[in-house]
Amino acid sequence: MEAGLIRPVRAEWTGAVLVCGKCSKKIGGGFGKGGRVSLTKALRKDLGLMKGRKAALGVVETKCLGVCPKNAVMVVDTFKADRWLVVPAGTDMAEVEAAIFTAGLVR
Repeated sequence: MEAGLIRPVRAEWTGAVLVCGKCSKKIGGGFGKGGRVSLTKALRKDLGLMKGRKAALGVVETKCLGVCPKNAVMVVDTFKADRWLVVPAGTDMAEVEAAIFTAGLVR
C-alpha cells in the first residue's frame, strides 16, 4: 500500500456508544446476569448488536476517559458529546438502555 493514501472504509453504524475500559476493568464486569459481564458486552447483547463495522450501532470500549467515578462506568454519546453518563455497577440493563435512549445516544 502506498504511503499517504487515505481511503474510507464503509460501516453500517448510525452512531457509537463509547464505554470507558478502565472503569469496566476496575469494577470487574458489574452488569448482565450475575454481574460478571462488562457494560460493553451487556449492551451489545441486550441491543442485539453484532461486533464490528457491520453492526447498526457501535459499542466501543475505549481507554480511560478521564472521569473516574467510584463503582461506576463512564459512557459517552457520539450524538451529544457534551452529555456523558455515569452508570453505577449493578444497574439493571433496561434502566441503562433507557438512560442511553433518553440522553440521545441511540436514535
